[in-house]
Amino acid sequence: MSHDQRPRPQLRVRGRSYMAFVLRPESPLVAWLEELDAQLARSPSFFQGRPVILDLAGIAPGEAGVAGLLGWLHDRGVRVIDTEGYDGVLPGAEQWGPSLSGGRNGGTYDVPDDPAPPPQPTGLPPEDAALIVDEPVRSGQSIIFPRGDVTVLGSVASGAEVLAGGSIHIYGTLRGRAVAGAMGNPRARIFCRRLEAELLAIDGLYRTADDIDAALRGRAVQAWLTGGTAHGSFAIAPLT
Repeated sequence: MSHDQRPRPQLRVRGRSYMAFVLRPESPLVAWLEELDAQLARSPSFFQGRPVILDLAGIAPGEAGVAGLLGWLHDRGVRVIDTEGYDGVLPGAEQWGPSLSGGRNGGTYDVPDDPAPPPQPTGLPPEDAALIVDEPVRSGQSIIFPRGDVTVLGSVASGAEVLAGGSIHIYGTLRGRAVAGAMGNPRARIFCRRLEAELLAIDGLYRTADDIDAALRGRAVQAWLTGGTAHGSFAIAPLT
């Protein structure tokens, strides 16, 4: 009897990075949820479509209402993908399963109110409406500036990340990740002198390295959204 000796195909997986917010409930939960409701009333679109990780370290042992926390957050439109800071002894938190480990701290910033404040009467942008980084962004480094545009005068290394509330301008090679319009700005754009990016994202829409036309790699390009995020698409074109 003959046996099929052909090798089995190797299982292949692909990695993909996303920006997630970390939300830290605190005791008492009732008071914390009231604060969350007040913030969501001012910023109803902030958490829409954005993954959230819960840091449970701020909840006191024996806190009432932990078992219903997931449902409460779901009802408020907060999309929880996992937790951290849960040591396995918090009553009612067994439903969360194992906590996440690792990850890089992306900094802390305030949730903006909706709508955005009107422009200054002088027509001049605020002093902190743009950030200029006058050195290369190294691998593992994150530049996060949710208030406006980010300009990098050097290159962005593989494994590095630049996140901006506005547009991103890279005067060197972009090898890492660029996330523009991160606070909900579909008009934001990404510009770079040489495209070798791992990921480009604007207002929640993204392109990974595998999704970018090979003819665009190594060239000066701009990326933008056509038609907005609801029915639009992600466009990348050479700079002429």
